[in-house]
Amino acid sequence: MLRLYLRFYLALLASLVLFVGAAATLWHVTSRPMQQAGVRLGQLVQNILPGVQAPPSEQQDALQRLATGLSGDVTLFGPNGAVIAAVGRPLRLPATDVRHVVTLSPWASGALSTVRLADGRTLVASVPVVFKPRPLVFHLMLVLLAAMIGLAAFPIVRQLSGRLERLQHGVESLGEGDLGARVAVEGRDEVARLAVSFNRAAGQIEQLVGAHRSLLANASHELRTPLARIRLAVEMLKSGADPRSKAGLEQDIAELDQLIDEILIASRLEAVRQREADEEIDLLALAAEECARYDEVNLEGESLRIHGDPRLLRRLLRNLLENARRHGAPPTQVRVTREGAVGVLRVWDSGPGPMPEESERIFTPFYRRVGSRETTGTGLGLALVRQIARRHGGDARCAPMADGRSGFVITLNAQ
Repeated sequence: MLRLYLRFYLALLASLVLFVGAAATLWHVTSRPMQQAGVRLGQLVQNILPGVQAPPSEQQDALQRLATGLSGDVTLFGPNGAVIAAVGRPLRLPATDVRHVVTLSPWASGALSTVRLADGRTLVASVPVVFKPRPLVFHLMLVLLAAMIGLAAFPIVRQLSGRLERLQHGVESLGEGDLGARVAVEGRDEVARLAVSFNRAAGQIEQLVGAHRSLLANASHELRTPLARIRLAVEMLKSGADPRSKAGLEQDIAELDQLIDEILIASRLEAVRQREADEEIDLLALAAEECARYDEVNLEGESLRIHGDPRLLRRLLRNLLENARRHGAPPTQVRVTREGAVGVLRVWDSGPGPMPEESERIFTPFYRRVGSRETTGTGLGLALVRQIARRHGGDARCAPMADGRSGFVITLNAQ
């Protein structure tokens, strides 16, 4: 995956390479006249000066005539580097071995010029020598270079900004209430990962809002049934009530109270992301206390110290045991073990358990079917079990046991 900052960096490097290449080409084209002028100047100097075997006085006179009218220093060196003649301040022989005039800064006055003659002599002058390329060609090439860089960079920048604009449109759509708003994931850089994160967050928001809507709708429906029965029972009590009616009324009230309690716990778990209590708990001891409330429950395992909310963990154990009592067959088995840094709580009974295709649906709020039949209860018990387990850094799942039946496996972070 090519990171976004690398794309910007490589684009900058490509621009620099393009600029250097264009500048080198420009220099090569504009420096040809200077090289040709150097060759001609060297030939002229060779024709004016006497031969290398001429007496030094003759070479001094010839150099004096050559430098007449020039405001600068001129020195003539022999093939062995010794000074033959000089006009003005003697100069030093440059270390660079050149054949033509070399101007260190051709656009600045006062630069040294060196001429290597064919007979081995070297002429060094401080006379200002200025070779300038044609300004119009140079400026036009710079303008064309800037235009090429601008045209090459535009599609890259436009592509990036277009993706950001589409992402902004998706965010605005989500903010306006369109919970199904998603953005296309384009590329494999930070912008693409941002689009993936947005889609994931939008999906979670849609799922959360849908779950709350479903919770409220189902809660309203579920509350009407026991309330209607209570209302009917109250009407019957006016004319006299038998023990069976009273027992039914008490059961409806208990069912309604349990439903309201579980709805409140589910809402609190959704609203508060942190545990309200964090205490050191022996999970085996806590399980023993809850198992003592039910008949035909066998508990085994090892002491397991965890940090958590004891009220929520009691609710988790109670819901699992209540689920086994209502929908399973005795006896119920409970086992507490440690697997590395994870505490594992297993609960199963002698019944067949949920079907494999229902292993996930049973954790859905208000799902109350086992196979083809509808069960009793609120349908929130197992959903709360999973919420509580995840609140304690674990999870809840329905998995096959060693004997082939299905059971519940709860993982929790252990000390």
